[in-house]
Amino acid sequence: MSGAVEDAVLILGARSDIARACAQRLARAGHPLMLAARDAATLAGDAEDLKLRHGVAVTCHDFDALATGDHAAFLDALPELPEIALCAVGLMGDQAESQRDPAAAIRVLRSNFEGPAVVLSLLAERFEARGSGTIVGISSVAGERGRASNYVYGAAKAGFTAWLSGLRNRFGRGPVRVITVLPGFVATSMTEGMDLPARLTAQPEEVAEAVYRAIRHRRDVVWVRPVWRVIMAIIRALPEPIFKKTRL
Repeated sequence: MSGAVEDAVLILGARSDIARACAQRLARAGHPLMLAARDAATLAGDAEDLKLRHGVAVTCHDFDALATGDHAAFLDALPELPEIALCAVGLMGDQAESQRDPAAAIRVLRSNFEGPAVVLSLLAERFEARGSGTIVGISSVAGERGRASNYVYGAAKAGFTAWLSGLRNRFGRGPVRVITVLPGFVATSMTEGMDLPARLTAQPEEVAEAVYRAIRHRRDVVWVRPVWRVIMAIIRALPEPIFKKTRL
């Protein structure tokens, strides 16, 4: 790598609805983008749209979150070290399938925790060595307490949330900033078909705006819809005997 590009953003998991909305918002603010996902050729349409619509430089890169042994080489091959890294990698999976099939559970756990943590760890080291950098991790309120309906996904997100918190604590007021984003329900292809309450469900563009504001205003933890902070505080406070009787 030849050095840092001021305000360049690397988006990991760039094909997701949230990532695409974030790309549009960040490009509108003038940030050059590096889009990364499996089969980078499928990102070409988005890249051209971003270039034409916002006049920013956009590059596309192959990235497999589960191929953790390749993450260092992936970062070394980027045209420049970004100033901001946004991780939108995730896989909700199906709780019933994860209960039956260990391989399905492992894929959910690795996609939401291990893969993102490994690549962001490598980026954190590079950011620290350079003396600047911002890491943004899209986690989930599902990680606030294990619920029967999605505890495999929730466990992975709980791990990722704790990992981001630990990384933020490690650097304190140092050169690397770490932002945790907790969106709650979001209307995406991943949640399509689910009966989601409108008052609690954000649009991808709403998440993108929250991410952009968090980067600008140096936030640590972002609840995209503040009502989720109250809801999850109540859920966390429920005594276990009562919690076991719920159908969450």
